[in-house]
Amino acid sequence: MTQSTEHEGTHKGARADSAAQHGGRPPSIVDVAALANVSYQTVSRVLNGHPSVRPSTRLAVLGAVEQLGYRPSNAARTLVTGRSRTLGVLVLDIADSEGLTPLYGIEHSARELGYFVGIGAVDAIDRTSVQATVGRLAEQSIAGLLVIAPVDATQDALASVPPHLPVVAIEGDPGGSVTTVGVDQAAGARAAVEHLLSLGHETVFHVRGPSEWMQSQDRMAGWRAALEAVGADTPMPLAGDWTAESGYEAGQVLARIPELTAVFAGNDQMALGLMLALSERGISVPGDVSVVGYDDGADAPYYNPPLTTVRQDFRAVGRRAVELLVSRVEESDSETEHVLLDAEFVARKSTADARALVSRAAVDSKTLHR
Repeated sequence: MTQSTEHEGTHKGARADSAAQHGGRPPSIVDVAALANVSYQTVSRVLNGHPSVRPSTRLAVLGAVEQLGYRPSNAARTLVTGRSRTLGVLVLDIADSEGLTPLYGIEHSARELGYFVGIGAVDAIDRTSVQATVGRLAEQSIAGLLVIAPVDATQDALASVPPHLPVVAIEGDPGGSVTTVGVDQAAGARAAVEHLLSLGHETVFHVRGPSEWMQSQDRMAGWRAALEAVGADTPMPLAGDWTAESGYEAGQVLARIPELTAVFAGNDQMALGLMLALSERGISVPGDVSVVGYDDGADAPYYNPPLTTVRQDFRAVGRRAVELLVSRVEESDSETEHVLLDAEFVARKSTADARALVSRAAVDSKTLHR
C-alpha cells in the first residue's frame, strides 16, 4: 500500500512539474514529441497503435507520455483519425430521475467501445430547442446522437437533425423513421394488472403519467387491455406527472371511492405518494387496497410496504442503444430498427388477495347500523 501511494505521488509530482514547465497548461502532443525527439506524427502513430513504428521509438514515446502525464484530447484524436469518438446524448430535463437511468448504461457501454459521451439537456422538445442543443453537441464533433426524450413532439423535432448524423432514440416512436430502443411498456403494464385481477380484484384503478409521454400512453394501453380482456369495468384514469406529489393528490381522490381495492400507478414515485394519501385516510396497503408501481427504482424494495412493481432494465436499454448507434457510425448502417426489451414483473408486499379482505364498504355499513 505504501509503495503504491509513493508511486502515485511521484507521478502527480511529475505532472505538476510538467505543467509548471509549460506555463501551467497541460502538456501537448508537441511536448511529447520534443521530449521523445520524434515528430508529432510519430507520436500520433504510437498513440493510435500503428504497426509501422520501431519498438525503440514506441518505448521512447510512451516514456515521454508517462513522464509528462500527457492525455490525448478527443479533438486531437479526431484530427489524427478523421473520426470523432464522441457520442452526443440529448436528454429532456425531467423530474422523473428514473427516466434518465439509461445514462448509466450509455456511459459505461460507450467507454467499453472506446467512445466519449457529451450530454445536452433541453427543457422542452421543439425544433428550436433541439437544433440549439444539437448545435452545441456538434461543437464537440459528435459521431452520432442518442435521444432520451420520449414525448410526442420528439419525432417532429428530430427532423431538424442533420441527415448525415446517425440517431437512435430511447423509448422513441416505434412507428417512426428513427431507430429506437425501449422496453415493452404495454406488456409490463398488462402483467401488473393481470396480477391484481388474479388476486380477485374486480377492477383496477390507474394513476397515469403525463399524456404526452409515450410510456404513459403505452402503460395505459396495457392497463386497459388487461381489463377489457376479462370484461372488467375500466375506471377513468387519474392524471399524474411522475412525481410523488401527483400520486399523493390522486390518492386523496381515490381514498373517497368505497369500492376501491386495487390501483396500478404509472411509476414508483406516484405509487409512493398514493400510499401515503391512503395511509392518512386510515386505508391499509395491502390490507384494504393493493398497489402496483412501475420502474422498480432503487428505493422500491424499501417502501412501506415494499412495492410490487414492474422492472425495466435501464442499463440494458442504454447498452443496446449505444451498440446500435456505434454500428451506424462505424458501418454506415442506415436501416431503421425498433428494438423492444422485456419488462419484468416483481411481486413484493404491496398487493394481497382480495378474496381474503373485508371490504371497507361492508365495514362502514356495519358501523352505520350500530
